[in-house]
Amino acid sequence: MKVTLIGLGEVGRVAAEDLSTRGVTALTAWDTAFADPGSRASGNAAELPVVAASSGAGAATDADVVLCAVTAANDLAAATAAAAGIRPGTWFLDLNSSSPEQKRAAAAVVNDAGGRYVEAALMAAIHPKRLAAPFLLGGPHAEAFLAGTGAVLGLVGATVYSAQVGVAAATKLCRSVVVKGMEALFTESLLAARAYGVEADVLASLSNILPEADWEQVARYFVSRSLQHGTRRSEEMVEAAATVAQAGVEPLMASATAERQAWAAGHADALAAADLVGMLDAIRNRTETGNK
Repeated sequence: MKVTLIGLGEVGRVAAEDLSTRGVTALTAWDTAFADPGSRASGNAAELPVVAASSGAGAATDADVVLCAVTAANDLAAATAAAAGIRPGTWFLDLNSSSPEQKRAAAAVVNDAGGRYVEAALMAAIHPKRLAAPFLLGGPHAEAFLAGTGAVLGLVGATVYSAQVGVAAATKLCRSVVVKGMEALFTESLLAARAYGVEADVLASLSNILPEADWEQVARYFVSRSLQHGTRRSEEMVEAAATVAQAGVEPLMASATAERQAWAAGHADALAAADLVGMLDAIRNRTETGNK
């Protein structure tokens, strides 16, 4: 089986590693970031058992399966690039966190080229379960894909969710308003609380209305996710805002979350701190010295 990876970031790397252990020896990859030798994608290509292609069309040529894992805004562009070289019957698994509207446009491009488009909404972090993570599959080809090729690829946590493209994406992105919103809320609340010296009391008070938890650990996790993946999360939340707006709801929270996530990405050096307070202080020190 020949598998092509469009996008070789975090999810693309996981896919390459997992598939190589499942006997997939023909792995091709293409990423627009290959143009930069110092990019993460170029580094992954050098370390992984993949053949780097020079274009999306070239990467998709002769592929049995195309796995697309790019940033949310580039979903349609990546599908269009791959569709130029895709052969009839090729599976196209769209893993991107893009809006239902963009998913439907990508599906049309792939299906018109003779491919078989399947959307896949990742409903948890890709780690620790990796390709066995929970995916919601959508589209008219989803059931046939999961029964055959999906099982071979190790997508044991996937379920067929809808025969209609876009429903899984809507579920994913409405969930993101909550999950990525919580990351933004913890970051903003605790940075302010730290300035007043009340962060411990703020966290302790959460158990008054929510189930008991190690709130310091929870908060550190949420804040660190924004620092580490803020750029990608911001782009996802722009897609979430579009999804909310398409439902006739003004996306006030989704749009604000996109801004806070983008801001957090500029403070990734705070991840070196050993605990939550150290992380908050590192961010505050950076902003106070003018690097906002």
